[in-house]
Amino acid sequence: MFKQPFELLLGYRYTRAKRRNGFISFISLSSMIGIALGVFALITVLSVMNGFQQELRDRILGMTSHMTLSEGQDKLANWQGLYKQVSKIEQVTGAAPNVMGQGMLSFNENVKAVLVRGVLPAYEPEVADISSKLIEGSLEDLKDKKYSIILGVELANSLGVSIGDKITMIAPQGTISPMGVIPRIKRFTLTGLFEAGMHEYDSGLAIVHLKDAQKVFKMRGKITALQLKLDDMFEVDKVRKYIDNNFKKVLYTRDWTQQHANFFKAIQMEKRMVFIFLTLIIMVAAFNIVSTMVMVVTDKQKDIAVLRTIGAAPSSIQLIFIIQGLIIGIIGSVAGGVLGVLASLNIDVIIPFFENIFGFKFFPEDIYYISNIPSDLHWDDVWLVSGLAFTMTLLATLYPAYRASKIEPAEALRYD
Repeated sequence: MFKQPFELLLGYRYTRAKRRNGFISFISLSSMIGIALGVFALITVLSVMNGFQQELRDRILGMTSHMTLSEGQDKLANWQGLYKQVSKIEQVTGAAPNVMGQGMLSFNENVKAVLVRGVLPAYEPEVADISSKLIEGSLEDLKDKKYSIILGVELANSLGVSIGDKITMIAPQGTISPMGVIPRIKRFTLTGLFEAGMHEYDSGLAIVHLKDAQKVFKMRGKITALQLKLDDMFEVDKVRKYIDNNFKKVLYTRDWTQQHANFFKAIQMEKRMVFIFLTLIIMVAAFNIVSTMVMVVTDKQKDIAVLRTIGAAPSSIQLIFIIQGLIIGIIGSVAGGVLGVLASLNIDVIIPFFENIFGFKFFPEDIYYISNIPSDLHWDDVWLVSGLAFTMTLLATLYPAYRASKIEPAEALRYD
């Protein structure tokens, strides 16, 4: 009898028709706007959090490597031979030796505990971009037996030192004498300052020449670890398996996900919690669709009765109202998704615009390390949020549509 998909036509017609009850139209519009705002907010916030995560990861890995190789007790001998071996690995783009040790820096009456890193200026650029973080001096100023040192700007400020000052380094590896254990003390000349944008590095890292560090920490020609840089930082597991299966020497591997595990886990936890909280906005809008559909079904009882009388099946009646609710949800999801994508791609323009209007910065440079709000749009997030909104909308329409299919024509038309 019905040659066209009348369920789709009626569902669309009920959505766009001017109803006698204006309140139903208002709730329908508010549900659509609520879903759009929820999808828009969720996509934008997830993109901003992805941007912050990417920015922090770049800053951390700008001062360190993707992976390190070491032997027992954090000492590695004959690193030159290992360097040649790892350089042949397809995923490895660079390698460099380092010496790591804890020490104390003293200048006048100021004393600070620091992490001392010994590097070779010729190799270090292969694994870390320290040169771009330097605001004074250069890595080439670090020369063997010159005992030069490069400090983070916050560390230099707390010590009260400037370029050319002599700084005393105290190492825990002492020298045994008749008077007891005497700490090893060496004077270094400050030749450079760096600013990594990470408090961990700017306030607690000192960089010296590798051979100077070996002498201070009594390494006797050994290094702490060999640093590796990969063409893809997420292939650390693949490189680790290759090393375990093809290298005769027993090596301990440690990658960037392990070195900063708690930090990145905290970011992921925050992202999940924000996702859950903002999903509640979409859920509230979906519940509004339930109330909208219930009132529409009540308003259209006579239409339902007529359709049933002329042969429409209960499943067709149910599909009509499911389609009507889905149209509301799809329009809201698409509108919110488009707005979210546009906002995520243009966050660097939108934020300065509002800062100029309100006359203040959201992240002042003198307080926050990251003063500009970054954004990194992941299309997986867009499809996930849009799919979630669609699913919630579909679930919200099921009960009202089911009630509509159960309406008896005789009961609905009894008093007409």
